[in-house]
Amino acid sequence: MRGRFGPSKLTMAIYLLPGLALFVFVVLGPVVTSIYYSTFDWHGGAVMDFAGFKNYVAMFNDPLFWQSFQNNVFLTVFCLIGQLGLAFLFAMILNYKGLWGRTIHRAVAYFPVTLSAVVVGFVWTMIFEYNTGLINLFLHAIGAEDAVKVWLATEDTIMTVISIPLVWQYIGFYVVIILAAMTSISPDVLEMAELDGANAFRRAWFVVLPLVKNTIIVCVMLCIAGNMRAFDHIYAMTRGGPGYSSNVMALYSYNVSFMQTNMGYGAALSIGALVISMIIVVGSRAILNRGTKDVEV
Repeated sequence: MRGRFGPSKLTMAIYLLPGLALFVFVVLGPVVTSIYYSTFDWHGGAVMDFAGFKNYVAMFNDPLFWQSFQNNVFLTVFCLIGQLGLAFLFAMILNYKGLWGRTIHRAVAYFPVTLSAVVVGFVWTMIFEYNTGLINLFLHAIGAEDAVKVWLATEDTIMTVISIPLVWQYIGFYVVIILAAMTSISPDVLEMAELDGANAFRRAWFVVLPLVKNTIIVCVMLCIAGNMRAFDHIYAMTRGGPGYSSNVMALYSYNVSFMQTNMGYGAALSIGALVISMIIVVGSRAILNRGTKDVEV
């Protein structure tokens, strides 16, 4: 009886069609077009010489591409520790019922997520500025002149420096997700753990974390996918410099395509970045799922 009053398959298809058409136009269309252009030696003009897999061979032998990939990996690992680690800690604090102004703290924690990535990049550029930046002014104020440096032009620390704004902006995003999972935990479970003598650290590690592990896995996937396609913050802060020390795959593809007007090779770089990112995301998902099943067994 229920099937008779539900929408027909044709009706559901009609409702899904606009979203599907938008997805094809925005996502699948550019991917297919990039694959097509990646097989040509094309510098943006009317002349397009077929190159086959020549651009992909050049990509595999390009040290700058692999340096960009390494920078993406560093950024991902740093943000996994910084974003998710701090988000779990803050979620534990905000989940404490005795905390004053919990709603205000949640709104403030999420506020940076609503800002434009370019705006965040410019703000942190001013913070790291050599002459008037807050960090160097603070170091001067406490008499630590030896620690003062040109933060955005030091190759040894540039990846750590540009990772900090990413951590700062998206902590609140993961706090909201993890906090939503924590609210589903029965207070009786935590009270029993407290009666058994478990301190705050043990309750967080041995009680809360196992109960929200599926949510943590989702956050890990989102964090990996987001940082493997990082672009905006780095473009606003360093544009890949000094030299190529803060280049990431998306930025390198952009520079090759539009700054060097090598559209064919730039398209190959973007497809390579897409494939590598998908392998890492799918592989991480499989490893985490397998680890979770092994623990349950």
